[in-house]
Amino acid sequence: MERMTRWVLSHRLPVVLVWVVLTLAGGALTGGTIDRLSYESRLPGKTSQAADDILDQRFSRTGGKNAPLLLVVTVPKGTTLDNGEVREQWGDLIAEVTPEGGRSVSYAGPGGESLVSRDKRTTVALVYPPAAPSETPYAQSLPGIRTVVEHTRIAGAPVELTGQPILSGRDSGAARSPIHETLIGALGALVVLALVFASGLAIAPLLMAAVAIPTTFLLVRGITGITDVSFIVQFLVALIGLGIAIDYSLLIVTRWREERQKPGCGGADPAARREAVVRTVASAGRAVLLSGATVAISLAALVVLPVPFLRSVGYAGLLIPLVCVAVAVTLLPVALYSWGDALDRPRRVHRPDSRLWSRIAELTTRRPALCALLSGAVLLALAAPVLALRLGEPATSSLAQGGKPAASFQRIVDAGFGEGIAQPLEVVVPAAGQEALHAKLAGLDGIAGSVAPADWARGGQRVIDVWTTAASSSGAGRSAVTEAMDLAEETPGARVGGGPATDVDFIDAVYGSLGPILAFVALLTFAVLARTLRSIVLPLKALFLNALSTCAAYGVVVLVWQKGYGSEALFDTPAIGAVTIWVPMAVFAFLFGLSMDYEVFILHRIRETHLELTAQGERDTTARSVVTGISRTGRLVTSAALILFLAFTALAGIPITDVKVFATALAAGILIDATLVRGLLAPALVTLLGRANWWFPRWSRRGSASQRA
Repeated sequence: MERMTRWVLSHRLPVVLVWVVLTLAGGALTGGTIDRLSYESRLPGKTSQAADDILDQRFSRTGGKNAPLLLVVTVPKGTTLDNGEVREQWGDLIAEVTPEGGRSVSYAGPGGESLVSRDKRTTVALVYPPAAPSETPYAQSLPGIRTVVEHTRIAGAPVELTGQPILSGRDSGAARSPIHETLIGALGALVVLALVFASGLAIAPLLMAAVAIPTTFLLVRGITGITDVSFIVQFLVALIGLGIAIDYSLLIVTRWREERQKPGCGGADPAARREAVVRTVASAGRAVLLSGATVAISLAALVVLPVPFLRSVGYAGLLIPLVCVAVAVTLLPVALYSWGDALDRPRRVHRPDSRLWSRIAELTTRRPALCALLSGAVLLALAAPVLALRLGEPATSSLAQGGKPAASFQRIVDAGFGEGIAQPLEVVVPAAGQEALHAKLAGLDGIAGSVAPADWARGGQRVIDVWTTAASSSGAGRSAVTEAMDLAEETPGARVGGGPATDVDFIDAVYGSLGPILAFVALLTFAVLARTLRSIVLPLKALFLNALSTCAAYGVVVLVWQKGYGSEALFDTPAIGAVTIWVPMAVFAFLFGLSMDYEVFILHRIRETHLELTAQGERDTTARSVVTGISRTGRLVTSAALILFLAFTALAGIPITDVKVFATALAAGILIDATLVRGLLAPALVTLLGRANWWFPRWSRRGSASQRA
């Protein structure tokens, strides 16, 4: 690290020019990069994907993963749907609102007999417009459908439009870029940095983020030329990139201020300024490098998954820490050498030790067993709800936030059509086997209804829509979906698509091989930490604590989004009754690495102190090392965590429910990790372990002398 830093300082102008070019190019092309992002989510090799592909190719991109629009009407008392005029009016309306290339079904046409309530006063029709591959798939056809529906009466009764796309807000407007949320996160970070530095240095980490984010977008653009990249990546690069870039810069700038006050590093002499920067990068830069490596390793869990959507998130996620590390150890040292003293105004004596965190660390080391017991109990209590975790897309009824669409959908459920009608299974079957399979599916327990219109036929294939009584994300609904999929597989050539089938296959693809993936990440992380920290025990402790804090974050998500404790108060959004399928895996990949950042910062400083005290001849160095390490990193970790928390809070402002759930998990995890875990439990366990912390097999020490701090 020292050799690289001296080279960087000797070539300051080329280094700055390279980053300026990358930043300007990335900034200029960011809009085009975002336009290249994909809204597709494919599951190669899965039956549901094969069915959805047939619907795309032969049925003009209707149905499949895109839920239908639902039209509902309840005719006045004294009138029934058997009335010929009512039937004709309803048939004409459904034909008018079905776009060219779309498909629909109603009781007024053949195959829709099950779409009439028992009292024969309420009916619902399913309309599948051709879908665009975007966040708002029905944006082109929905305005016209709304206009027709609003001006139509059936037997004097108003027609109402509802369905999962409307209730979820997916077609309420155009997609939004992350600029607004990034600015909010940056403003919050600036406030925190101003409090930390109380000088112009507060701007330095933000400037590094302003370089790292466009550069990462530039690299993401290159990935889009090779593979599809999910639209969610734009939010991750902007907001997680903001947090990580600032965190790494904060660590280095804080250490630089400390070094500038040491003998031989102070004053205006260029040699002294150079020495301060070199020492800073040699210590804090090493911690940043190790932190970036652990984040990248954890994100490798997404890269190896057989799901392109999550793989693309992993690819882009890998770039975030790598670019942030590169900026922190090359551009930032140049900035500190050239302008650090000028920015550090008003100049004041920098106190490396925090009085508050010194007192906390002293208390923890005096009563380590009690602190470990209490903080561990709180963490276990937070993690307990994870035992009730239910994976699935939001229940349609939980998406309702008041208004006519919510009341309309509730009318459909109350009329006995079943909540699953909002997201039917779409069974693609050879025409010869359609009638027999339809009858079998309709007779299954938990199936509320089914339709098989004669005009839903293309190229020898026909489509059967089947829906469950309960929401497909519920236990009963999921069982019915699985049974229907198993039954359909018995018919040669039959394939089951639609949202519920995709959910089942997605869970199998993502979590079916979870054990080996977690083992791979854990072993690789352990190897990196053990080699760097020269300890076997500390990496094992870090892995255990990270797993515990991640489970606690999952528990918070279950409480907020599945159980509904605080979702409306915090986000003005009702609970969704489940945890979005991809969120736990993505949260693990990001949170495991980000949490390890703070563990690395703290343990690296504790180890430095341990080596210094050992060199001075002290034998029992654990308690003093912990107190010094916590007192000198506690304020840093708290500030860094607060900045990341603000970034994730801004991420939760994205008007996409899945992103809100993801951001909740990350924000809760970072907050829990920086307070309970790193502030109390980690130092307590290090104290209890004593000299065992530094056990390292002799055979592993060869060739690693250069890693000593």
